[in-house]
Amino acid sequence: MTSFDGRVAELGLTLHGPHPPHDPLDAVVVHQGVARTSGQLPRVDGQLICVGTLGDNITVEMGYDAARVCALNALSVLRAKLGTLDRIERVLTVTGFVACVPGFDQQPAVIDGASHVLRDIFGEAGRHTRSAIGVAALPRGGAVEIEVTVALKS
Repeated sequence: MTSFDGRVAELGLTLHGPHPPHDPLDAVVVHQGVARTSGQLPRVDGQLICVGTLGDNITVEMGYDAARVCALNALSVLRAKLGTLDRIERVLTVTGFVACVPGFDQQPAVIDGASHVLRDIFGEAGRHTRSAIGVAALPRGGAVEIEVTVALKS
């Protein structure tokens, strides 16, 4: 079986971070066999790549791609904290926030970007529960933000 770290490389994916949050926050908290990330924005090389609002200047496709990057950034902070993605037993939940105009109802299609990339990397262990929430604005003008919670191997 390929390791999860190996699967990232096999898929040609890049973990662009880690992008730690500001003090006094932690990028990842590990407690009783569970690890949870702080919200991750769509950053590449420290720069936001998707700024704006879904239903205005950002399309669903752009949001989907941004959600993929957010999920990869979540994996980046997890790998930095855990030393390897192979300590992850399974993905438990994804919480996705989408900056959007009133009446926009495609949040699930946007957050599918995160869900699909996690499933691609972790296989069945990447299936998870999820919330896709529309909000008026996100930090630094990001269009999408993702939090990931995982169960760790004992």
